[in-house]
Amino acid sequence: MLLLGLAMANNVSAQQTLSLKDALNYAIQNNTRVRKAKLEIDRGRYKTQEVRAQALPQITGTAGLTYNPIIGQQVVDFGGQLQTLKFGQNWNSSAGVQLSQQVFNQQVFTGLQAAKSSEEYYQLTSRLTEEQIIELVANNYYQVLVNRQQLNVLDTNIKNVNVVEKIISNQFQNGLAKRIDVDRIKVNLTNLETQREQTLNAISQLENQLKFSMGMPVNTQIVLPKSELTEVTQLPQFSDSLSLAERTEMRILNVQDKLLTLQRKAYVAEYYPTLALSGNYTYSSQAGGFDFLSTNPNAIGFGSSAIGLTLRVPIFNGFLTRSKIRQADVDLFKANEDRRETNNALNLAYENAKIQLRNSLNTINAQKKNADLAQEIYKSTQNNYNNGLANLTDLLDTENSLTQAQNSYTQALLNYKVAEIQLIKSNGNIKSLLQ
Repeated sequence: MLLLGLAMANNVSAQQTLSLKDALNYAIQNNTRVRKAKLEIDRGRYKTQEVRAQALPQITGTAGLTYNPIIGQQVVDFGGQLQTLKFGQNWNSSAGVQLSQQVFNQQVFTGLQAAKSSEEYYQLTSRLTEEQIIELVANNYYQVLVNRQQLNVLDTNIKNVNVVEKIISNQFQNGLAKRIDVDRIKVNLTNLETQREQTLNAISQLENQLKFSMGMPVNTQIVLPKSELTEVTQLPQFSDSLSLAERTEMRILNVQDKLLTLQRKAYVAEYYPTLALSGNYTYSSQAGGFDFLSTNPNAIGFGSSAIGLTLRVPIFNGFLTRSKIRQADVDLFKANEDRRETNNALNLAYENAKIQLRNSLNTINAQKKNADLAQEIYKSTQNNYNNGLANLTDLLDTENSLTQAQNSYTQALLNYKVAEIQLIKSNGNIKSLLQ
């Protein structure tokens, strides 16, 4: 008994009671999509550093060692006499450093602005991913609760049918009921038990889907509080106008417009001249024997350096830049159409959420009354059947009607919760579910 108690205690401790708030906060920390979106923020920051490097000085070191088995010769005219002279030594070595610095390059400067905007884009994308995961997890969470509620309905009905089955079996043994009545109630009981098994399997699948959307190991045992799916008595407050300026979707479009504008500006910058500063210093050494930078006593070493400015002026590139600019213009026009469509879609989602909330609340009130009435009818019919005033068909029909009414009520609760999430998201407050 002690070992059994310890095993049960371990099993209970392994299960996690998971409220909606806990599930959402866990998802924000562990969902793969959210974590990858946060990594993209780091990637954007490193991309900015990469672009910034183009505006910083570029320093390169070089070193070389050359052996000339046969030294080249040149023909020289000395007063009409042609002679050949050798130039160089068998061993040549050199080491140097080169520096280049962009003085004016509009493309590089525009790229820096675009890189900073890209960081903002990745941050907003990460935020949008979090909002989408919050919506997904919340919907999955309520799906589990509704199916658990339906399981409770089936358990209650199975309990009631078991009572009826015992009564009919006793009546049959006493010759007060027919064999067909016993068989019918057993068929009905088998159907309910089959539905219960199917509902249990559906709950397991939905729980696995919930855990997967959270980023939780699927084999983790979880328990959802029943209080999370509560009755609804009134509608939330609806705003007369929907402000979309702070919606993450619209802010992303704003950054995309900015990036497309900077891309066009970068293409225009291809028409601009560029100016770069360069400098170098090289030390060379030559000797008849092995030598590297005057290590040979007979080597001759010398240094050289140069500083210069390079101006590059584009003249004609076959209208390549013009084609790029026109493509950028098309992208900007397309972005404007995306903005119109997104604006309309967000308003559509908000209006549909309000309609769904009103319809769901009406359905909840109607189905609540219907379920209560079906419960009263079932109790009355069961009492009449026990007293021989109703037949089995009436009892089974009322039992089926009760099950349908109760399931319709829980489904209406689910529809309301889903619409409520959409309304909160439309108002830009989806992250309030985390608190």
